Amino acid sequence: MTGDYPDAPRLPLLTLEEARAAIRHLFLLEQLDLSPRGAAAGQLASDLARRLPGE
Repeated sequence: MTGDYPDAPRLPLLTLEEARAAIRHLFLLEQLDLSPRGAAAGQLASDLARRLPGE
């Protein structure tokens, strides 16, 4: 093996609630920003929401 690993601890994965909060913020950004960036935020939120388990 030729690679080495960083000494710093790895960050934990997002919790389900944190992921849902991030998606809510992206949808809010879509509503507030009428530029293409806002539309991109909404598309990203939709894509991410489809990957989360339903309740």
